Amino acid sequence: MSSAARLRDSTQILLPADAIDGLSADLTERFTLTVRREQTQVRIIGSPVEIKRASAFLARNGIPVE
Repeated sequence: MSSAARLRDSTQILLPADAIDGLSADLTERFTLTVRREQTQVRIIGSPVEIKRASAFLARNGIPVE
């Protein structure tokens, strides 16, 4: 059985608020995601498949995703 933390990690990406400046529109156009801006971070939410694809896209654009 999956733990809640593991499921959460596979369905969201947390980054500093300014990390995706200039890429936010590309993310939402290319992938089925929700991008929520919070106080000091941005939360990218989607299915595990979309999060994996978005992570690869961000990495190709120089944004490290852990």
